[in-house]
Amino acid sequence: MTAWEPIADIAAKVNSGELKAVDLIERALKTIADKREYQAIIATLDDNGRLRAKQIDETVAAGRSAGRLAGVPFIAKDNFLVFGADTTAASNILKGFKAPYQSTAINKLEAEGAVCVAKANLDAFAHGSSTENSDFFTSKNPHDQTRVPGGSSGGSAAAVMLDMVPFALGSDTGGSIRLPASFTGAVGYKPTYGLVSRSGVVAMASSTDVIGPLTKTVADTALVLEIMSGRDPLDSTTIDRDEHAYDELADTLQGKKIGVIKEYMSDDLDPKIKTIITESIDKIHAAGAEIVELSLPSLPLALAVYYIICPAEVSSNLARYDGQRYGYTKPDANNLDDSYGGSREIGFGAEAKRRIMIGTHVLSSGYYDAYYKKAQTVRTKIINEFAAAFGQVNFLVGPTAPSVAFKIGEHTNDPLQMYLTDIMTVAANLAGVPAISIPAGQVNDLPVGLQLIGAQRADAKLLATARAVEEVIAA
Repeated sequence: MTAWEPIADIAAKVNSGELKAVDLIERALKTIADKREYQAIIATLDDNGRLRAKQIDETVAAGRSAGRLAGVPFIAKDNFLVFGADTTAASNILKGFKAPYQSTAINKLEAEGAVCVAKANLDAFAHGSSTENSDFFTSKNPHDQTRVPGGSSGGSAAAVMLDMVPFALGSDTGGSIRLPASFTGAVGYKPTYGLVSRSGVVAMASSTDVIGPLTKTVADTALVLEIMSGRDPLDSTTIDRDEHAYDELADTLQGKKIGVIKEYMSDDLDPKIKTIITESIDKIHAAGAEIVELSLPSLPLALAVYYIICPAEVSSNLARYDGQRYGYTKPDANNLDDSYGGSREIGFGAEAKRRIMIGTHVLSSGYYDAYYKKAQTVRTKIINEFAAAFGQVNFLVGPTAPSVAFKIGEHTNDPLQMYLTDIMTVAANLAGVPAISIPAGQVNDLPVGLQLIGAQRADAKLLATARAVEEVIAA
């Protein structure tokens, strides 16, 4: 199957009548079926997708525009509420759950003519870095089926790189868009916290959750963000979008000051990855950017802070899954306590239980000050260090991940090693700043991602610079 054209070109051709939305949706559904062995997809929305495509073609035939994403098929991570298929968050406890409404992000995309054709696999409730924590199956890396695609948005990243669709949606709580982008060779974008509404997306850790796209190019990413961003009365944490369009990407690296994150380029980094990142930074410098080394001293503490704050919020957010109102219910419970315990015992996977227990512990009496309060104090220090860094440079740069995609099963019995996969991505979530992973090269035929980080609300500038970086790396 050939690669998809740029999203803007597809939509323009649908609006002109050169392409038919119904044909694009059939192409996407066929590719999904042909590549099912990669286990990227939990469910397809065949009927809904075909109906929407037919309506789009009828709109165009009537002489009206069908929108900036007319006929463009896309896939949503299965923690987005979408009509036409169950929303399970890849967890047994939500099997059979039908969305009573759609997420704001889905509604905005559909209003511009995009067509959701499938729900992508993920680590259950987005708890993980490999999709191995899915209660259904493990997705496979498009470059090597013996390796993971990253997580938790692994199915979304794999789907894009397998050419199932031009773009997919993911969520990023500690790196869950950028890590799979790095592992699969996609472009993955984590916006400023609050820029995209989370209404209708299953919550993980509410103070770090963000929504973003996975695509093959920065231009496609910027267009999708342009449509999804902005305030939403259904999500009180949303912020105003930038006055400039996010998909106006004309920019140059000339005169930009970019800081290389010292802590991310240490001797602990795989030497082959370090070489690729260094070569990419050299190309950025050759294109006119000033390169300086910067230290954010608290970064080594970010992972520990994240794995205190995140489970604390997980333990709160997962409390609603009690087997009483929706989702799985233990059928032979003797009383309410038995129903609660039994439903959760069967419905939650091992990682969800681990995070609930850790989170409940750090919030409990006698431990709150020692763990949760101290973690929040260090989080503030990390936020301040990022702010200080952006007082000196325009952007920060470094690797997205400390390794290439690892083998399926390699870290399954070592949760700490799995958590360490997030070591270069969690800080951006704790600070609420935007970050993007761009393909930078390969090690042993496996992709390596370069991470660019911007200041809060500097999404438009970050995307424009990322497009320039993308071009100089590819040159």
